[in-house]
Amino acid sequence: MRFAKVVVDVPVAQTNRIFDYEIPVHMEQSVFPGMRVIVPFGPRKIMGYVLEVTNHSDIDKIKPINDLMDVTPVLTKELLELGKWLADYTLSFYISTFQAMLPQALKASYEKEIHRLTDVLPQNLETFFAGRDYISYQSFIDAGGSYQNLQQAIQAGDIEVIYHVHSKETTKKRTMIFSKVEPLVLEEAIANLPKQATKKKQILRFFQEQTKPIEKKQLFNQLNTTHNTVKQLINDGLLKEEKIEVYRNPYQNKEVERSSPLPLMDQQKQAMDPICEALDDNLHCVFLLQGVTGSGKTEVYLQAIQHAMEKNKEAIVLVPEIALTPQMVERFKARFGPKVAVMHSALSKGERYDEWRKIHRKEVQVVVGARSAVFAPFENLGLIIIDEEHETSYKQDEHPRYHARDVAIQRATYHHCPVVLGSATPSLESFARAQKGIYQLLSMPQRMNEAEMPTVQLVDMRDELHAGNRTMFSRQLKQAMEERIARKEQIVLFLNRRGYSTFVMCRDCGHVNNCPHCDIALTYHRHNQRLKCHYCNYEERMPSECPECESDTIRYFGTGTQKVEEALQEMLPEANIIRMDVDTTRRKGAHERLLTKFGNKQADILLGTQMIAKGLDFANVTLVGVLAADSMLNIPDFRASEKTFQLLTQVSGRAGRHQLPGEVIVQTYTPEHYSIDLASTYDYDAFFKKEMLIRKTYQYPPYYFLTLITVSHPNQLKVMEVTKTISLLLRKHLSDQARILGPTPSPITKIKDRYRYQCMVKYKNEPNQRKILKKILAYFEDEMKKEDLFIQIDLQPYQLM
Repeated sequence: MRFAKVVVDVPVAQTNRIFDYEIPVHMEQSVFPGMRVIVPFGPRKIMGYVLEVTNHSDIDKIKPINDLMDVTPVLTKELLELGKWLADYTLSFYISTFQAMLPQALKASYEKEIHRLTDVLPQNLETFFAGRDYISYQSFIDAGGSYQNLQQAIQAGDIEVIYHVHSKETTKKRTMIFSKVEPLVLEEAIANLPKQATKKKQILRFFQEQTKPIEKKQLFNQLNTTHNTVKQLINDGLLKEEKIEVYRNPYQNKEVERSSPLPLMDQQKQAMDPICEALDDNLHCVFLLQGVTGSGKTEVYLQAIQHAMEKNKEAIVLVPEIALTPQMVERFKARFGPKVAVMHSALSKGERYDEWRKIHRKEVQVVVGARSAVFAPFENLGLIIIDEEHETSYKQDEHPRYHARDVAIQRATYHHCPVVLGSATPSLESFARAQKGIYQLLSMPQRMNEAEMPTVQLVDMRDELHAGNRTMFSRQLKQAMEERIARKEQIVLFLNRRGYSTFVMCRDCGHVNNCPHCDIALTYHRHNQRLKCHYCNYEERMPSECPECESDTIRYFGTGTQKVEEALQEMLPEANIIRMDVDTTRRKGAHERLLTKFGNKQADILLGTQMIAKGLDFANVTLVGVLAADSMLNIPDFRASEKTFQLLTQVSGRAGRHQLPGEVIVQTYTPEHYSIDLASTYDYDAFFKKEMLIRKTYQYPPYYFLTLITVSHPNQLKVMEVTKTISLLLRKHLSDQARILGPTPSPITKIKDRYRYQCMVKYKNEPNQRKILKKILAYFEDEMKKEDLFIQIDLQPYQLM
């Protein structure tokens, strides 16, 4: 008898362990680690992952596996080990880590049905069944059915709940038509057809010539025929119809011209050699490639990947979601053709599933994708590249709270291969590790073709106010934009806010319209005259008078992209403007359409939020304007200065990337702030020294590690009490070296009608911390299950709000 060790799809603490199931005799040769199975669990059937197959179990009563969901394993042996490590490392559930590794289409959904077991049901249930044998659980709940009545009826043996497990994956199929018989038989059939059957004769003659199958639609169009005519020939046994599986191709409309490797500059060659040596020697090491914007980092990536592919190895390239522009994807497609799979959120579920299957079936050697592509099921990895490694989007904010960089290093250790972290402005943690020799630093300080970095001009907006300029554009920026438009050059304007205004306030009584469910002001969106909350999606109509004092002096404060667009149209009526923010790029393909339009010079100004700060390369852009450089400095986050420096450097890098010289104008109310001042001279080293000094003084990373514990509950007193207990337990069980801050309210104290409090641990070395945190979670387990209490632990927080 053989047994499977299974992790079940129930993400709660009591089931976060491995269960034994018996493998039925008829399945013994079919069950392998990494497969999904359907197993009985209590009264229901659920999905689980097989971690191991053994000949022994210590448990007496073992239930058998019901069914298999896969023919071959969806997770490799390495990914199963990685999932276990990740669950422990991030304090997540096993099931959450395995689910994170697979495309959405492979996640099972459950449909519950309530079946009657007796003819006569209690009246309170009979009304729902209305004489039927079974009803869907969802319709019972939607109609206001009582959970308590249901449980009583289950215990009385009157009804049972049946679970149906569905997997969402679907393959795309095309209907193909081809000849079932030899050309000679077709000739005979043509001769036997009556004179008036001209269409049938035409189709059969076509198949005398056409030996390959043809798509049904194409056949109808080409021969101007109908379904009925073809069906008759199929019924006569002359033609055959068959559905064949095809991949969905999100890039099918694009014919990408193949590119070949470019000659490398000296600095590129010096960066590439150590990477190739590590590849040749199967060495695991981490390289930090620091190259200014436009220094040719992508070409180094491409040629290093080429080197890995020549050794029959595979490569993963991670790019921040917002930098995964069609331009970026095209460069990889042009170099490696069909050997590339692309994975990012703009693809549909089906498209992502198909890209994943290409990797799983070993049809590709390179994956380019956002954060989750780090789990690509490759078995012969030779290289992992993380571009723009400083980006905080590489950290996942919900279970499992992993950082793609940690996962990449863990996988590369297993495969004995190098990891390349690339950035013009590395994160302080990575640069500090490179200084210590933990990572190997590779530098590329020059732009390609010896091009100059664009000059950066800081404009003090306080001076503009004193001079009587109350618009959102400084006189310098206005003049520079007019000059560019006259010369038919292009402009990129960057603003870190979407919407029209940041908030709406009454000038008489000072009332601000806040979200009723969150502790945050509503944002005004002009095009549909709505106030929206960007945290819980609550929205309301823009009031014509103040809800407090009924005054009509309601004014908009702050500046969003919609408002800037309007002001630009007024100031430069002759300019064509493209606005890129979350609102204009919601629809599939919108991102690409807008950028193509700008690339084809159909617009003079590209106005956008963070999504235009990275990865764009347009030869005709000679001016970049930053409208509110300070907006990020005022966020309660110790990384605010670092993010500001990085963003300004990135945005500046969009100008003057080719022959035409570039200029950057940064509008700010604090030009003296070191992050803004040093970004204007691209002085990363000076910024690093200054910021490290501040981090050391206030005990922040990279000198200290942080753990953030956030507690939420609908009752404020409950949240305060639980957070206080957690702080006391931490003080009691951690070493005296650890500093526990809190409990304090979170910066945004209420989101979606739940109050939020937090406490933070600052430490250098606490080897028992994970064990203590697990015990704390176990201590509150019952309350989390029954009282709607939520405790979130982040061992590497990037979001402190």
